[in-house]
Amino acid sequence: MCAVSAYPRYLEEGFQPYDPLALLRLTEEVVCRGEARKYTAFYATGVYGGIATGYTVGCCLRCIFCWVDASRDFPETHGEFYTPAQVVGRLIGIARRKRVPRLRISGGEPALGKRHLHGVLERVEPAGYEFILETNGIPIAADEGYAAELARFTCVHIRVSLKAGTAEGFEARTGARRECWELPFVAVERLLDAGADFHVAAMTDPRLMPQAERRALLARLRRAGYTGWVEEEQCDAYHSTVQRLRAAGWGFSEKSASSNSAPSSPDDVSTPW
Repeated sequence: MCAVSAYPRYLEEGFQPYDPLALLRLTEEVVCRGEARKYTAFYATGVYGGIATGYTVGCCLRCIFCWVDASRDFPETHGEFYTPAQVVGRLIGIARRKRVPRLRISGGEPALGKRHLHGVLERVEPAGYEFILETNGIPIAADEGYAAELARFTCVHIRVSLKAGTAEGFEARTGARRECWELPFVAVERLLDAGADFHVAAMTDPRLMPQAERRALLARLRRAGYTGWVEEEQCDAYHSTVQRLRAAGWGFSEKSASSNSAPSSPDDVSTPW
């Protein structure tokens, strides 16, 4: 694996592929401080039938179709640190006010900072709320025991979001080195082995993923032993998404974002590119 010599931001044409495991470690150094982690906002949204959300800073992938604001790429300049107790207090307060039954962490990569996430889940478990953990799977693949540790929390349902069905597609659309493309599938295998409650989502929008690659992705899931529901995602034109696609050299038409098929984000934040 190559080391990350400079912190990768959003992808631009001619980008140098990076090691997502090295980027994971670098990002945790920025967004985690002991048990605390950086967040930019707490809010409620209508997805998942109504959910209170903490909007985290930082990720270990650089997907060109990502809807998250500039805090993904510039974690050192965004957000404030919150302890697990502070996060759960805010989420439950929002859930009670808005009368929603679920909690989640979204925005960046929620599985970064395992110590923080464990602290959150240990407080959610006795509170009686379902917790949705959205992840790209890289942190679970990087830590052999992570899947089993998550599976012991009965409150957690995990959504593993796959980005590609081939090594070439993975590198082209996430910027991560192609030899790392199977890491999310390793996460799926580990979650299956651990008996975790989870499902798989995949960005199979035909404007981004060829049909042959979609078939390869589904076949790879079958080889992993996964036979459950695959939530097929569409790319919606949030401002941040369109900016990332254009910076990476992908043509993409402007259209209104669909609240039925994409997660809601907090108020638009101007991006620096």
